[in-house]
Amino acid sequence: MKKKYRIKKNEEFQQVFQKGHSMANRQFVIYVLDRPEQPYFRIGLSVSKKIGKAVVRNRVKRYIRQTFLELRDQVATAKDYVIIARRPVSEMNYAEVKKSLMHVLKKAGVLENHSF
Repeated sequence: MKKKYRIKKNEEFQQVFQKGHSMANRQFVIYVLDRPEQPYFRIGLSVSKKIGKAVVRNRVKRYIRQTFLELRDQVATAKDYVIIARRPVSEMNYAEVKKSLMHVLKKAGVLENHSF
């Protein structure tokens, strides 16, 4: 994923937390902030040490990035997303992570319904 599609700075994370709206399921919490001036979406990831050691956390982040890469045509643009992973994610495989992430994105109303 290119750098311009990522949220890295603490101020940007805080802006999404304070001004955006959130949606959650058992595995993920997602914050969404509208950015009408931005022609693309950006994502920020938060995977706590409670999830597991570095290997597990990095795997979870790879799964989330890959899911967004595959769904980029269906995810609403001009928005910032912050995804917070919860504990059950550490035992999930890629297909389960993708299904759960799609569920919470649909719940937040930012995923267009296409056949998968």
